[in-house]
Amino acid sequence: MQGYTDIHCHLFPCVDDGARSREMSMEMFRIAWENGIRRMILTPHNKPERRNISKMSLEKGLAELRQALGDLGMDMELYAGSEIYYRSDVAELLEQGDIPTMAGSSYVLVEFSPMDGFNHIRNGIYRLQAAGYQPVLAHAERYRCVSSSMEKAGELYGMGCYIQVNADSIMGANGWQVRHFARMLLKKRMAHFVATDAHDDMRRAPCLVNCVKYIGRHFGEDYMAQLFQVNPSRIIADEYIDAMV
Repeated sequence: MQGYTDIHCHLFPCVDDGARSREMSMEMFRIAWENGIRRMILTPHNKPERRNISKMSLEKGLAELRQALGDLGMDMELYAGSEIYYRSDVAELLEQGDIPTMAGSSYVLVEFSPMDGFNHIRNGIYRLQAAGYQPVLAHAERYRCVSSSMEKAGELYGMGCYIQVNADSIMGANGWQVRHFARMLLKKRMAHFVATDAHDDMRRAPCLVNCVKYIGRHFGEDYMAQLFQVNPSRIIADEYIDAMV
């Protein structure tokens, strides 16, 4: 399998707090390409009481981005998705088709408030599972109730929640405590995905190369491939991922 897949990023222009212009979006794609990224699931924020992009507008915009990237010689596969802020009616909105899943699969990228309690996060994950979806917990290292306790992280892992970690957290951009927890998830093989969560072309750019090298060197090439290639490809194909590996 050639290249890497980024399952969590905000490169779609002018829809959330990610790319603020078409020009910034294209520069972010250039950076992603240089970092060996060949497939991306674009995940604009979907939050309550916000003007969220519709599935139709997202698909139309993706077609335009694919054409623009092709014209520049970047043959990148782009897929629709969303970073879903959890609320009680999320499963219903997903069922109605109001919120895109990840690449049209049963997998959903879900986030919570950094200060939410553990019971709220666990129950939200369970409710999505009960509705037939496969929840991927976005940037798991950001939730204090989770990052403060490997036991809590283990409970989510044990119930079949998929864990996504941000590459810059692993590399120390968000402080040593976040870095320590993110690396512990890797050490214990409790992370299923590493993604950029890119929001701009400078401070939060779609950079993966250093993180890919670090994981390959410290945790093995097989685990690196699973995080950046194998598991993401299974999302796109809507295939089962063993959450306990």
